[in-house]
Amino acid sequence: MSTPDHMASWVAVAVVVLATVLVGGFGLRISRTTSDFYVASRTVRPRLNAAAISGEYLSAASFLGVAGLVLVHGPDMLWYPVGYTAGYLVLLVFVAAPLRRSGAYTLPDFAEGRLESRQVRRLVSALVVGAGWLYLVPQLQGAGLTLKILTGAPGWLGDVLVATVVAAAVAAGGMRSITFVQVFQYWLKLTALLVPALFLVLAWQGDGRPRVSFDDQLAVFRADHPLYATYGLIVATFLGTMGLPHVVVRFYTSPNGRDARRTTVAVLALVGLFYLLPPIYGALGRLYTPELRYGGDADAAVLLLPARVIGGLGGDFLGALIAGGAFAAFLSTASGLTMAVAGVITQDVLPSRGVRHFRLATVLAIAVPLAGSLLVSRVPVADAVGMAFAVSASSFCPLLVLGIWWRRLTPPGAVAGLLLGGGSALLAVAITVSGAVRPPGWPHALLAWPAVWSVPVGFLAMILVSLATPGRIPPGTNAAMTRFHLPEALSSARAAVGRER
Repeated sequence: MSTPDHMASWVAVAVVVLATVLVGGFGLRISRTTSDFYVASRTVRPRLNAAAISGEYLSAASFLGVAGLVLVHGPDMLWYPVGYTAGYLVLLVFVAAPLRRSGAYTLPDFAEGRLESRQVRRLVSALVVGAGWLYLVPQLQGAGLTLKILTGAPGWLGDVLVATVVAAAVAAGGMRSITFVQVFQYWLKLTALLVPALFLVLAWQGDGRPRVSFDDQLAVFRADHPLYATYGLIVATFLGTMGLPHVVVRFYTSPNGRDARRTTVAVLALVGLFYLLPPIYGALGRLYTPELRYGGDADAAVLLLPARVIGGLGGDFLGALIAGGAFAAFLSTASGLTMAVAGVITQDVLPSRGVRHFRLATVLAIAVPLAGSLLVSRVPVADAVGMAFAVSASSFCPLLVLGIWWRRLTPPGAVAGLLLGGGSALLAVAITVSGAVRPPGWPHALLAWPAVWSVPVGFLAMILVSLATPGRIPPGTNAAMTRFHLPEALSSARAAVGRER
């Protein structure tokens, strides 16, 4: 029989799952067209969209992983939340409004529309699916870890439960459904960390405010070359956000470019507010769960602290609240990623683009990472997500920045940059996860944090090959650039004048 705290955690997880299904069902009621399924008919206003983006962006790495890294490695790991947040500033400056004005449904749509090349579209599609699956695996594994620790359930059960609920929510109502689900889940996640944090800090003060020390070092360091690893993390998180498939697709739901910018500013505030909390759990974990530093389960600190510090019925209640928030984190991010990957599979793999094929693509989009989560050994969630950021920064960042701001980009240049930048980062991540190259030494550091070299490779390859193929500049480049950079009203007026002439 389950112990009371296990029962409370089961109830919390069940409530979150039920609420997700019910809120998603509301979206199903108003999803009628293909545009509803893909981009919510481009009618999501900034405040609602910002909460939805924040809900899907704050993943297992944010909810559990940042605290675990701070616990093990100290304040140097605060670069993770800084990078995750600052990435939206880069996105705001370079990408948000022009991307919305492109009129695309997905990243492959943008690539084909800008470069007029099916080859580029197919390559971008493959990278979107690869990055999405890479990002989905730690979400599912984090769910398994959470359910195992808090309820004693088998490790695979959380993986399967999240995959099943996500597939049902996304297939039922598409973007309409998950928009409402992710808004609900953002506020749930914030509450689930904020309320226990207040009680934990009060308990720490009542305990005499013991000093949190980060002076002692582990026998195994964070990296053989910590400065290089830090720069690799900064480059990946600052530049990778703009190309994450589940983040990019949400900007297509804004009514216009101005609303896309407003959405990004609101996301900066909401994400920044959330990231004030995980470091508190990491610091308190040093005091009250020190054994996790050596056992490989540092991600569990957030889940265990209420019972360890407060105990009793209050600790059970706060632990159940955190369990619900953690599950919301897995569900919201997995929903956004599945939506993005399913959209690409529907448009570029399956023979038709209708709603029925979208639902089939949803099953395919979640089935492959589910198999990976059950078969691949667990990597700390923040590290695994950091690898997905590196792939995104090395491929989609050069494509978006140069595609939006540089007229001379050509299809051969884009292909070269995607293959050399994104392909090399993806290969480096695969080698790292497989364990074929182990620390210590530079080979492991270069492969585990590839963004330092793979991002410049991606940009340089696109620029140099484009300069070498000036005759391949797409004929519609000027029209595309005008559409990206002129406000919608001016762009429409200019098009109308052109038709009259």
